[in-house]
Amino acid sequence: MCFFFLQSKKAIELENRFNAKIVNKQMFEANINFNGFTHPKTPVIASNNKSLIQHYQWGLIPNWAKDDSIKQYTLNAKIETLNEKPAFKGVVKNRCLIISDGFYEWQWLDPKGKHKQKYLITLPDNELFAFAGLWSEWTDKGSGEIINTYSIVTTEANEQMSVIHNSKKRMPVILNKDNELNWLSNYPFENFKQIDTELIALKE
Repeated sequence: MCFFFLQSKKAIELENRFNAKIVNKQMFEANINFNGFTHPKTPVIASNNKSLIQHYQWGLIPNWAKDDSIKQYTLNAKIETLNEKPAFKGVVKNRCLIISDGFYEWQWLDPKGKHKQKYLITLPDNELFAFAGLWSEWTDKGSGEIINTYSIVTTEANEQMSVIHNSKKRMPVILNKDNELNWLSNYPFENFKQIDTELIALKE
């Protein structure tokens, strides 16, 4: 699962790392923690324009939705069932990179999760990276506004993350420089289920 993540870098750092330009720098914020349940707009690179960093809303709304209420259930999308779930199967080729440099997870310290330990998960040297995502374009039937939205794709937790996320044992699909283009180019989902990226877990 992934409902909280960090983007602490400056605009120029994102542009240099991903070789793309931020479309609206007035929307851009550094040193910000994103809470998925507030459905923020965060920096994303979509498959239909890899040279741009745009701000898409977290919580995917499929184009057939009558209203935006579904977004509270689509913050994450399980990679194992993307081709089956109605919200996602129509956009499996709408891939995107969700830019981050850390995310938060809570380890249950007792069987019912009444006591938890918060962790910040980063790459070594606090490098920028991208979550794998799916995006959708939805038109608000009332206002006519076109809203671009996304979901973070998750997979089974690897050995390291299963110790931290010891309740659901899930983790976001974390891409690296070598497979970001593969994700955007619609390589099969099976290629991205195993996460062997080295991660640093810091107690908060």
